[in-house]
Amino acid sequence: MYTDPIADYLTRVRNAQMARHKVVEIPGSKMKIEITKILEDKGYILSHKVDEDGPQSTIKIALKYNNNVPAIKKIERISKPGLRKYCGAGELPRVLNGLGIAIISTSKGVITDKEARNENIGGEIICHVY
Repeated sequence: MYTDPIADYLTRVRNAQMARHKVVEIPGSKMKIEITKILEDKGYILSHKVDEDGPQSTIKIALKYNNNVPAIKKIERISKPGLRKYCGAGELPRVLNGLGIAIISTSKGVITDKEARNENIGGEIICHVY
């Protein structure tokens, strides 16, 4: 059993890319599926598929490489179960001066920092990706 499923998700993706795997399987949840959709929309992964078989769903993620170099340079957890990080609309972080993304959980769902700035809402910073 693990206490932080989102950190486990990010670690599985990071480890699979370091091992040059093409596909990684992760136990699913609504939050993980939303994070995966954002990663696919922003071009950090090729595609994903959610299998609803059995008691728990699984997410299959096809990882993306550019000339055998992973598309995700760094993916790190920001808000942890022991220390949550919240930001208002005016204090949202800019990851790598706008080249990366911050994934934020808001009252309107899981969105990127740029979308949160446009909608003028804050929330919990889940992770940074670049």
